[in-house]
Amino acid sequence: MTTISIIGSGNMAAAIGTRAAKHGHSIELLSRNTASARALAEQIGNGATVGTFGATPQGDIVILAVLYQSAVEVVANYGDALAGKILVDITNPFNAEANGLVTTPGSSMSQEIAAAAPESTHVVKAFNSIFGHVLAHNTSLDAFFAGDSAEAKATVAALLESMDLRPLDAGGPHMASVLEWAGLLLMGLARNGAGFDLALGAEVH
Repeated sequence: MTTISIIGSGNMAAAIGTRAAKHGHSIELLSRNTASARALAEQIGNGATVGTFGATPQGDIVILAVLYQSAVEVVANYGDALAGKILVDITNPFNAEANGLVTTPGSSMSQEIAAAAPESTHVVKAFNSIFGHVLAHNTSLDAFFAGDSAEAKATVAALLESMDLRPLDAGGPHMASVLEWAGLLLMGLARNGAGFDLALGAEVH
């Protein structure tokens, strides 16, 4: 398999890292909080390592598993260390009540992240419409993604498939905002009777 670098050490970093490691990928964790990253590496096991925050990630796929509030700053901090990498944006820019988005209509966190990243970095939106604890169940799920590069999307699709997720390509970078609204839809459904063990999916008839 391949090395996946994850920036962050929170719940989504744990869910994605654990699932990817179980399916044979090597995991590198990068976090400002080194102690938290070390604890998570130990929790993930399977040879997960801790890299230096801000240094060039080992993996060609870098998963940005931080809160949206710090995402652009983190990407700017990494700068050229992300050149040529596929950067997977999992953020959801929810407002404080999680009943709306803080981005302007037609824009997305993915586009803001792409603007802060080196030109050769390809940003792919993925994982944002799956709850971390549902992802951790290791059951088969649909995974929607969007991005500007067919090659980068193909690489991310292969990663998703290797993790027993069904990759569903939503289109170009303009569709990242739609996926962020899908994250909000998931939250609304969960809060209004469907429960938090919910996952969004597509069915063909």
